[in-house]
Amino acid sequence: MNNHEYWMAQAVQLAKQGLYSTHPNPRVGCVLVDQDKLIGKGFHQKAGEGHAEVNALADAQQNAADKIQGATAYVTLEPCSHQGKTPPCADALIHAGITRVVYGMQDPNPQVAGKGLAKLAAAGIEVIGPVLQADCEALNPGFNKRMREGLPYVRVKLAMSVDGRTAMASGESQWITGAEARRDVQRWRAQSDAIVTGIGSVLADNPNMTVRIDHDDQETDAKNVRQPLRVIMDTALSIVPEAKILYPSSQACLFAIEDEIEAENLAVLTQKGVMVKFAERGDDGRLDLVDAMAQLADAGINEVLLETGAELAGGFLQAGLIDEIILYMAPKLLGSVARPLFQLPLEEMAESIDLELQSVRQVGGDLRLIYQPLYLEEAFDEE
Repeated sequence: MNNHEYWMAQAVQLAKQGLYSTHPNPRVGCVLVDQDKLIGKGFHQKAGEGHAEVNALADAQQNAADKIQGATAYVTLEPCSHQGKTPPCADALIHAGITRVVYGMQDPNPQVAGKGLAKLAAAGIEVIGPVLQADCEALNPGFNKRMREGLPYVRVKLAMSVDGRTAMASGESQWITGAEARRDVQRWRAQSDAIVTGIGSVLADNPNMTVRIDHDDQETDAKNVRQPLRVIMDTALSIVPEAKILYPSSQACLFAIEDEIEAENLAVLTQKGVMVKFAERGDDGRLDLVDAMAQLADAGINEVLLETGAELAGGFLQAGLIDEIILYMAPKLLGSVARPLFQLPLEEMAESIDLELQSVRQVGGDLRLIYQPLYLEEAFDEE
């Protein structure tokens, strides 16, 4: 690892501290270095508050105000060049007298990518990068995908037995996994902007689907947890108004098909303050999941956690919307009549979907396997 990579790695670690709080902004870290010594550090903590570069400059002013001029800034994402809720970070670096900026990756927004770097270069600042680009990309999979494709990054969370079953034939599923795995799921919820489920799961289980941080090993303080939007795919608005997932109503959203709903149901939900969105009808006659996800992306949703049954999970997979599969495997056998992971009407081996294993970890008595569906790469290659 060379010098630039070393300091960028420090900036990446800082960015990770914003894992649960920066929505809808990206997670960004910045370190300031003078003569190979750290003089300031910062990360973006919350939308509307100081960006990583501004926080690093403030830290440096407290530590070594006379050394900022001529220093080098290492930042995981190209400094912004436009006025948003906060002033442009590129301007802040220029005014502070920074002479070199090493960046991890360009801004993925095609409308602004490169403009911050160009502004720095025009001011006479040496610009170097990208450095550790893969690590910096991995900080913000949802923000990057939303900016590039107009869709959120979708993870599906599933729990299964060793024989690949998610519930008994009756629907009974509590609990397949142990307490440690269920706590681990709370971390995935906490870093997600929205949790998506189907009306079938809501009617069967009446879940809350909120983030519950109640254990010391969960890496974040319960007071700082932002509750994600809870989204229900409910074609005909069949949900009962008393469903737990609708409370608080300001954090709930339903997707339906407009010509399948009853006006009375819509009025009741709207009066409760629940957001109801309408999606197009897909070729199969069901709710168009791609349209629904695009609407969430337009609303600033970066990362989605899909927690649902086999039918909706299969629908997302067939639509090519799942970017990552988080699979908890419990040391149990549920038998041949129990329910499968995905409802996929595949008949030939050629139709099978290959998965690439990203990681394996033991969580309590269960295994957590993370996969990437390879259909994404195949679709890209065909284009």
